[in-house]
Amino acid sequence: MSKLNNKDPKSDTGRSFARSPCPITNTLDLLGDKWTLILIRDLFFGKRTYGDFQSSPEGIPTNILAERLKRLLENGIISKEAYQDRPVRYAYTLTKKGEALGPIVEEIAVWGLKYIEGTEANLSKTN
Repeated sequence: MSKLNNKDPKSDTGRSFARSPCPITNTLDLLGDKWTLILIRDLFFGKRTYGDFQSSPEGIPTNILAERLKRLLENGIISKEAYQDRPVRYAYTLTKKGEALGPIVEEIAVWGLKYIEGTEANLSKTN
């Protein structure tokens, strides 16, 4: 936890936060629901389209999928590019900011494998 003490407390950016400037609080506000890290996991495993995400075994509801993709786009964690014009359909990819979540997602998986009996790692890039 020593990395948490590396900021100068006097370097106030003037930014306001919903609850506090705590980095854990703000990261959980962005990523801490039960669907967002699943989408990020899927992106690491090569899923790119709305249909790809819907095919995950967790069964994310379409309204939640749309909202989470929008939130990840707004926060610069993913980007989208049209791959079809009529109707417009998008492929999603992780940005550099999103790719930086890789070690975190991996460590969560390692923790789960170690401490939650019966969990399994799916190392396949195509679920």
